[in-house]
Amino acid sequence: MMVRKDVILQGDCLKILKTIPDKSVDLIFADPPYFMQTDGELLRTNGEIFKGVNDAWDKFESLQAYDEFCKTWLSECKRILKDVGSIWVIGSFQNIFRLGYIMQDLGFWILNDVIWAKSNPVPNFKGTRFCNAHETLIWCSKNKNAKFTFNYKTMKFLNHNKQEKSIWNIGICIGNERLKDKNGKKAHSTQKPEALLEKVILSSTKKDALVLDPFFGTGTTGAVAKRLGRHFIGIEQDENYVKIAKARIEQVCVEDNELTRNELEIKPPKVSLEKLLNAGFLKENERFYDKNQNFICYLVHNNKVSDNKEILSIHKMAAKYLNKANHNGWSYFYILKDEKLISIDALRYAYENNKGTL
Repeated sequence: MMVRKDVILQGDCLKILKTIPDKSVDLIFADPPYFMQTDGELLRTNGEIFKGVNDAWDKFESLQAYDEFCKTWLSECKRILKDVGSIWVIGSFQNIFRLGYIMQDLGFWILNDVIWAKSNPVPNFKGTRFCNAHETLIWCSKNKNAKFTFNYKTMKFLNHNKQEKSIWNIGICIGNERLKDKNGKKAHSTQKPEALLEKVILSSTKKDALVLDPFFGTGTTGAVAKRLGRHFIGIEQDENYVKIAKARIEQVCVEDNELTRNELEIKPPKVSLEKLLNAGFLKENERFYDKNQNFICYLVHNNKVSDNKEILSIHKMAAKYLNKANHNGWSYFYILKDEKLISIDALRYAYENNKGTL
């Protein structure tokens, strides 16, 4: 059965999920009802009524009914997910622990729990407990031994070249990002910020991947997926949400850059210094410099370099001059050619592209 892409399917997610073929989607992002169980009115400090989550779709008869609902849609998601795919589920303290328990029972393998730390959370108006300033995302592969996509280098680049952590500081939707209805009120009570979905999609998909959101709402997942060069399937039962999502996604322009194309994740060619030497890309006793054109060492034999004190690999030599335990020598060293610095990393790509000839 052919999978429809870039569509919003209106209706009950439990019924529609059953129509999607086995192992057909690369990523699932699910923002299910939280079953918040709130009673009465919440008042701001100035006495105004705060409109929180009091929608019909967040109502269930009991915790058991909620658990059965979640077990059903998560079971379908597991069937639909490709063996090399992954799933993200977001929730708050009311439901995230129940979701994690069910997911483990179904055989999903938890890769990370990620904290969305809200830089501008809604305060606790009554002052009776801590302000709920975060939500939790659970990221899972299909099972313990399943392969999955993780764009480590992309996330490191976006985090100022530092390893990305499992705490994401992102504000809730405000200003122009917050979708409003014709009366100027929030179009959806739990709209997620696009910055959150950017991290989810960029971290765990490749270009042209198919992303499923079974609780599509006003289309944040679809809008971000389209912008990042991915495809989407959205399931949403509310007709008004569907209209808003369609109009929103139609206005999105596709971005085409090294991040959306996953170019940072391309593995470098396996080319040795000896191969570069034999092919004429390097010469005997070639001098190696750092990015500031400081002479560091020169090429010797057996893929090693010398600083006249030690003979080491390029990685150990780079680490030595950076006072580190390890460092990638390919990204550290340069040669000087026609009075210009050329990265030795660029040389191995040139070797690969020219099939080993200069």
